[in-house]
Amino acid sequence: MKKTLLTFAVVLAIASASNAQTKIPPNIEKLLQKNTCLACHKVDVKLIGPAYKDVAKKKYKPEQIVELIKKPVPSNWPGYIPMAALPNVPADEALTIAKWITTLK
Repeated sequence: MKKTLLTFAVVLAIASASNAQTKIPPNIEKLLQKNTCLACHKVDVKLIGPAYKDVAKKKYKPEQIVELIKKPVPSNWPGYIPMAALPNVPADEALTIAKWITTLK
């Protein structure tokens, strides 16, 4: 019984570690929630849209990400549902989000 519990605890710890997500700074999380970004994107995993870390791998400049938020280019992300344009996201908020995305590894 003890060995079974220990094995279960180890498996649970490994599963938790592999599912660990990058922590989103509170100010960024607030903007992501306000602008409904988290409905389609997560930091580390593909949801409806690409993970923010995958966006960061494309090496876009923050200004390019802002443009793509306001006017997405579906051909940049084949295999994903095309993102809806979000022209109502304030430019300063989009830039703050974009700068954070470019810091992800």
